[in-house]
Amino acid sequence: MPDLPLPALPPDLPAAEDLLRVLLDISQSGLMLMRPVYDTAGTTIVDLAITYLSPAAQRMLRLPERPAESFRTIYPTAETAGVFAFYRDAFLSGQVERRQNNYQFDGLDGYFLLVARRQGDVLAVSFHDTNDQPRTAAEQELRASQARELQARAAAERERNLLQAMLTQAPVAFALFQGPELRIASANAQVCAIWQRTPAQLLGQPLLDALPELRGQGFDDLLRQVLDTRVPVVGRETPAQLLRDGRLQTSYYDFVYQPLLGPNDEVLGVVDIAVEVTEQVLARQRVQELNEELAAINEELRASNDEFLTTNTALTHSQQALSDLNQELEAHVAERTREVLAQQALFRQILGQVPAFIATLEGPQHRYTFFNEPYQQLSGGRTRLGRTVAEVFPEVVPQGFIGLLDKVYATGEPFVGKEMLAELLNPATGRPEPIYVDFVYQPMRDAAGHTAGILAFILDSTAKVQARQATEATAQRLRLLTDALPVLIGYLDRERRYRFANHAYRAWFNRDPAALLGQPVREVVGEAAYAATEGYMARALAGERLSFEARMPYRENFVKHIRTDYIPDVQNGEVVGFYSLVTDVTEQVRARQQVQELNEELAAINEELLAANEELRDTNDRLSHTNVDLDTFVYTASHDLKAPIANIEGLLLALEDQLPPPVRQDPDVTYLLGLMRGSVARFQRTLVHLTDVSKLQQAHAEPSEAVNLAALVDAVRLDLAPALAAAGGRLEVNVAACPTVRFSPKNLRSILYNLLSNAIKYRHPDRPPVVRLHASCPAGQVRLEVQDNGLGLSEAQQSKLFVMFRRLHTHVEGSGVGLYMVKRMAENAGGRVAVQSRPGEGSTFAVLLPGSDPTPGPPRT
Repeated sequence: MPDLPLPALPPDLPAAEDLLRVLLDISQSGLMLMRPVYDTAGTTIVDLAITYLSPAAQRMLRLPERPAESFRTIYPTAETAGVFAFYRDAFLSGQVERRQNNYQFDGLDGYFLLVARRQGDVLAVSFHDTNDQPRTAAEQELRASQARELQARAAAERERNLLQAMLTQAPVAFALFQGPELRIASANAQVCAIWQRTPAQLLGQPLLDALPELRGQGFDDLLRQVLDTRVPVVGRETPAQLLRDGRLQTSYYDFVYQPLLGPNDEVLGVVDIAVEVTEQVLARQRVQELNEELAAINEELRASNDEFLTTNTALTHSQQALSDLNQELEAHVAERTREVLAQQALFRQILGQVPAFIATLEGPQHRYTFFNEPYQQLSGGRTRLGRTVAEVFPEVVPQGFIGLLDKVYATGEPFVGKEMLAELLNPATGRPEPIYVDFVYQPMRDAAGHTAGILAFILDSTAKVQARQATEATAQRLRLLTDALPVLIGYLDRERRYRFANHAYRAWFNRDPAALLGQPVREVVGEAAYAATEGYMARALAGERLSFEARMPYRENFVKHIRTDYIPDVQNGEVVGFYSLVTDVTEQVRARQQVQELNEELAAINEELLAANEELRDTNDRLSHTNVDLDTFVYTASHDLKAPIANIEGLLLALEDQLPPPVRQDPDVTYLLGLMRGSVARFQRTLVHLTDVSKLQQAHAEPSEAVNLAALVDAVRLDLAPALAAAGGRLEVNVAACPTVRFSPKNLRSILYNLLSNAIKYRHPDRPPVVRLHASCPAGQVRLEVQDNGLGLSEAQQSKLFVMFRRLHTHVEGSGVGLYMVKRMAENAGGRVAVQSRPGEGSTFAVLLPGSDPTPGPPRT
């Protein structure tokens, strides 16, 4: 708007400039001329440049005539006090504006009466400080009230800043629920991370709509209980199932459900403060900020000041108004003080229930101004207000923690420590004890932005560190032991991806086991091998334990026969993966195939012998050499395999000794170790039988002796007495017809023991066993018959009876070698074995031996 015209002065006065100088020198009111300073766009006034101060203004403001610094630089509090806005609005309006202002900031302490008006591009301000005049009682009381208000505001601001710093910096999760539907009114980043939701998905939503997986877990009932009873609820290590990465996972929390009360003792909601105490502890805390401000009080004070200026002629009424205003301010200050005290009480109550060590430190010496009860317990009762950290914890000085506090105080930068070791003195024992802590040293700033103290927020992570160290040590020992085993040990998850593979995988797949982790089994073993085991994997992931053999064409020129065990990993009733134990049985399969091929070849040769007696001798010679080679192969294989299987047995024992008791007692580990022990035991028994079979070739040439048959039978009877008694059976013996038999004593005892023990072992379940041993000597021979009333055999079973490693009944222990050895021992001596049997009725085994030393000849098969 246009500038107002100046009134005309009498023409006989001195020159205007000289007169103005005299008036400015003698005026008791200060005069200040200022020009606006605009932003870079040239549209908004952001500051004022002081171009001139009258002598009275220089005296009252203690500034030179032309200050070098701008108005807001000299008086930074002028913006919050409303003075800068008054000058800016007066310049923009072009009208005469008035204001009274009690300014006690930036080095000034006065009650100023301000009058401002724009002239051209200059703002002229006339002001008067009433400090030099006697103050009325109302003015004095008003200043005292304003001083108390400022103190209350500063105290509230300090409490607000402290609470804000602690809630935003503390590593705990915080949420606020309101109303019977438990609508989420506030949720900090930590609780959003725990719930894996964004604030937009949470805020304003009922708890069970935002987190439907919490239905039935009881947390909503506890929150409503706090709303109804106003009694806090504290949870320790409480499990909760939350949806993470697309599936429910269980995690554990320490939490406090605290009612939030308003100024009139009404329940505003429930504050949830939680600390996750699973493997990785992330603690954040966020509580309700102090929302009410003193803007209304400031506005009322400004209105009262304006009213006092406009009604200056009616001083009595103004004084009464000031008195009324003072009483109103007193009431506001008292109300605000009560709110601050209530917030302080709530603040200390919450901090006392948080499962963390919390303290506030003041000054460069780090003196305690607050600490909660857990912190006092951490210090062993040594903490006192006003004492320094170095005085309470002298043992941590050489450990560097005081140096960290000094650095945070000096730089104003927070410090976050993860799993740091501290040696703290135990006053009860007088000795230092180790503790691992996660902590935050957060600087606290004063109104000017300078570091005034430090907030220490500490969590005990000793149990987590010790558990992880024990787990890592156990895992390392287990890795060393599993890498030493000549079997493939692995773990696959539900997506059939490797999560563990021992060193044996390197030899099979020419890849570092670590590179297999996360790889699909299909890509590792190849399509053909994957197709051979895909069905078994599906059954294992359905919860079935499996043991099977399969031919695995892994790649060209690399085919393995394997024996595999799949053990499901069941957690919380859900199969999350399975363990895989793969043993290479290629050599065993090939040996069986070779034996089978040799048996087929020998059968064909026997057929040819029946048709071509002329070639009998040559064929028998070839068979003799073949049997010798076979026995040599079996003996060499069984002998060479004893040392590796003994090493495996030793490694299994070492593995059991090294495993911690909790791991050793785990059902899956126990089952896996049992499978491995069983495999080793079966392998050892097989090697013993192979060794016995290989010795038959040499044993048939042993010289015969005159054997007392009755005494030999009595010795065998003693060995079988426990088994016979356990079965409730009886043994009938009639060998008087052949008192003496010329035969190898060891082989004859083995023949009788195998036949008699089989008669007891394969008894009928509906009747006790009755076994008869009868001996006769027809035509210079010895005939031994063993008759039983057991299970009996069909004709198809009788044709397979004397095949090595062939078992016709699997409900009792056996190896399928005994009858094969009976037949070999009898035929090596020139005898034979026959059997008659009917299913369900029993069997009769007859062994016909020569009555005198037979002429050694080629072994029969």
